[in-house]
Amino acid sequence: MPKHILVISTSPRKGGNSETLANEFIRGAEESGNQVEKICLYDKTISFCKGCLTCLKTRTCIIHDDAEIIAQKMKTADVLVFATPVYYYEMSGQMKTMLDRANPLYDSDYQFRDVYLLAAAAEDEDTAVEGAVHGLSGWIACFPKSRLAGVVFGGGVGAVGEIAGNPALEKAYEMGKAVC
Repeated sequence: MPKHILVISTSPRKGGNSETLANEFIRGAEESGNQVEKICLYDKTISFCKGCLTCLKTRTCIIHDDAEIIAQKMKTADVLVFATPVYYYEMSGQMKTMLDRANPLYDSDYQFRDVYLLAAAAEDEDTAVEGAVHGLSGWIACFPKSRLAGVVFGGGVGAVGEIAGNPALEKAYEMGKAVC
């Protein structure tokens, strides 16, 4: 049965290396018959969480911007995919802000089970992605029916387009193709 996959590209750069990884994941997932929607945060308005916790009672955020809509799409997706550049050995600020703003999903009847991370960084050591993995894993731990299903890391890429030819592209494609 086809999955409804939501891919959230969190790079502030249009066409960045992590978004290229996302596009390869999408290509594989669509070839396997899945329905995929991609949201790019670079053109969205997403304010910081105010920590008021009203959302835990109302299941909606008091801030009415693009994050509110994205969080509701996250709730109904079967699979979530986050694509991020790694900055200072951590996920992008845009990704962290979106995860914080997804707080209305906590203790809700969310549908997602598998969560994937696609990351690119100028640093080429495999350990460069560990902070992003740890941060996303902490978020996932708050959703006990879900799990980190896979990670693809493309290192040694800084400028837009440097990921061309990187083995991580094929890994992202194959990971997307394996979603079923």
